[in-house]
Amino acid sequence: MAIDDSITLKKLEVFLAFMTHNNMARVSERLGQSTVSVHRALHSLEDAVRCPLFKREGRSLIPLQTAYTFAEYAKRAIHECEQGVDKVRELAGFNATRLKIGSLYSLTLRCIPELVIGLKLRKPELDIDLTLGSNLDLLQSLEDGRLDAVVIGTQGEEPESNLVSVPLFNDDIFLAAPLGSPYANCTHIDLQDLRDEKFIVLRDGFATANSFIDAFERAGFTPDIAMRVADIFSLINLVSGGIGYSLLPGRVSAFSSHIQLIPLDGKYASHQLITLLLPKNRERDPNLLALAAECRMYGWRDSHS
Repeated sequence: MAIDDSITLKKLEVFLAFMTHNNMARVSERLGQSTVSVHRALHSLEDAVRCPLFKREGRSLIPLQTAYTFAEYAKRAIHECEQGVDKVRELAGFNATRLKIGSLYSLTLRCIPELVIGLKLRKPELDIDLTLGSNLDLLQSLEDGRLDAVVIGTQGEEPESNLVSVPLFNDDIFLAAPLGSPYANCTHIDLQDLRDEKFIVLRDGFATANSFIDAFERAGFTPDIAMRVADIFSLINLVSGGIGYSLLPGRVSAFSSHIQLIPLDGKYASHQLITLLLPKNRERDPNLLALAAECRMYGWRDSHS
C-alpha cells in the first residue's frame, strides 16, 4: 500500500516528541511550534495512518498501544533518514569530520598555522590534512577531488568558473641575494644590472616560478639559470650559500636571516595574490564556509596591520 502523502518526517518528529514528553506545551516549546500546530500535526498523522493512535480524555491525548508500536517504526524511519543524509554528505565531502587543504610551502610559517588554529577554534571536532606542493599539483588535486580547498599564489588572474576565490593578501616580489652581496646597499634593483649573474629558480608550476618568468619577460632577457629546485627552502639555502640569486615573495624573509630581499625597480614590480580556492558546488559546505570565514578574517587583519 502506498504511504499517504500526509505522513511526513516533520510530523513524525512531532509525534515522537509527544511520545517522549506526553505534554503538548513541552513539545511546543521544544520544537518552537504553537500548541495548535502540534495538535494539528498529531491529528493529521492519525488520519493518515487510518487507525486511532490516541484516546481523548478532556483536552488531553493518551497514547494507545498502536501509538507505542508506531513510535518504534517512526524512530527507525527518522534514524535511517538521518544516517542516509549523513552518508551522502560524507561521500560528497560535505560536513565531513576531515578537511583536506592544500598549500604552498612558503605559507607554512605564518599564514597556514593561523588559519588552522582559527579553524580549529570554530570547529574543534574537525581533523585537518595539509598537503604542500606547487600551484599546478594543488590545482590538479583540487580538480580531482583529492583536496577540498587550496591556498595558493596567483598573478591576479580570474579563477576558473567552477571555483570560488577568497583573497587573503598581496605579496610583493623581491630580489633574493646572499648577505654582503654587491647589491646589499641598493634601495631597489634594476634587473638589467643582473644580466651576467646566475639565478636559482623553482621548477615550473610554482607561483614563484611564474613571478620569476613574468619579471624577466618584462626585463627583456633570459636569465642564466644555474639550478632549478623543487622547494623554496632549498632555494633559500642555495641563495644564502652564494650559488646564485633569485626572485622571491616577501613572506619568505622570516625563513632565513642569511638572505637579503631587495625591492625591484618599479618597471619590474609584481606581486602574488594569496587566495583560497574551493569548488563552487561545495561553497555551502559548513567546513568550507568556516575556512572561508577564517580566510576573510586573516585578510582583514593583514590589511589593518
